[in-house]
Amino acid sequence: MNSSIRLVTPCFLVGVAILGTLTGCAPATEETATVVSPAPPGFDLTTARVVDLTWSLGEETLYWPTSPNDFHLEPLSFGVTDAGFFYAANEFSTPEHGGTHLDAPIHFGEGKQFVNQVPVDRLVRPAVVIDVTESASEDPDYLLTVQDLEAFETAHGRIQDGSMALLNTGWSKRWPDRLAYFGSDLPNDASDLHFPSFGVEAARWLIEERGVLVLGVDTASIDYGPSTDFLVHRLASEHQVPGLENLTHLDQLPAVGAWVVALPTSIEGGSGAPLRAIGLIAP
Repeated sequence: MNSSIRLVTPCFLVGVAILGTLTGCAPATEETATVVSPAPPGFDLTTARVVDLTWSLGEETLYWPTSPNDFHLEPLSFGVTDAGFFYAANEFSTPEHGGTHLDAPIHFGEGKQFVNQVPVDRLVRPAVVIDVTESASEDPDYLLTVQDLEAFETAHGRIQDGSMALLNTGWSKRWPDRLAYFGSDLPNDASDLHFPSFGVEAARWLIEERGVLVLGVDTASIDYGPSTDFLVHRLASEHQVPGLENLTHLDQLPAVGAWVVALPTSIEGGSGAPLRAIGLIAP
C-alpha cells in the first residue's frame, strides 16, 4: 500500500498530519510527514481565532515596479446558461512576485527548491512577530538588527527553533498607495525604492542561530527598498528558507504564540507564487 496514506493518528484529521499537531493529535508516521514543533498546550483549532494575512489579488494589487504586467481577470462565463442555471468561470494571469506571495529558494539560489518543492510542513509553523513600527516610522529604510532581536528575546523569551519570523513594520497601512508603499511610483524603475525590512545580519542570526525556517514581512521584499545586492534573499535561498512578502494584519498577531499557515499555489518550476496566509491564535 502506498505509504502516503498509511497514517497512524488517532484523530479524525486523517491525512492532515501537520495540522494535527496543532490540535494535539498524534502526527502521521515518519514515512508520511515531518513532525513540526509542538503547539502550546490547549491549542485547539476549533476555538482558535483566524486572522487573514493576505491581500486579495485585483486591480489594486501592487507588483514590483519592473514587472511587465499585473493581475488580469478575464470572465469566461457569468450568467444564466441555456439550461436555466447560473454559471460563473474566469481565467486569470499574474506575475509570480506581486501581492501577497511566497518567494521560493530558487528565486535567488541556483539549484534550490522551486515552489512545488518547498516542504508543506515548513509552511505551517509557530510564528514570532517582531514589531519595528516605531523605528520604521522614523526611518523608511530601517533594517532589523541583531540588537532588535536580542531585545525581543529579553521581552518574550528565546525564539523557538523551527519558527517563522514575521516582521511587522506597519507598512501595510500604506497599501495600495504605490508611492507611499514603494517610496517611488516611477514606472519600470526600481532604482529609488524606500521601505524597511530585514537586515542581513539579523536574518543570518535568525536562520543560523535560531533555526528559523521562514522569513516574512509586510513590505514588498525581505530586502529593504534601497537594496541592489539582495543579500537577505541570497542568504535565505542558500538555506532553503522561503520568504513571504506583502503580508498584512501582522499587528493582529501576538509577538509569540500564534501559528501561521502560509500555502502558495503549487507551481511546478515556479520561483514564486500567490499566497494565502492565515494566522491562528489561541483564545
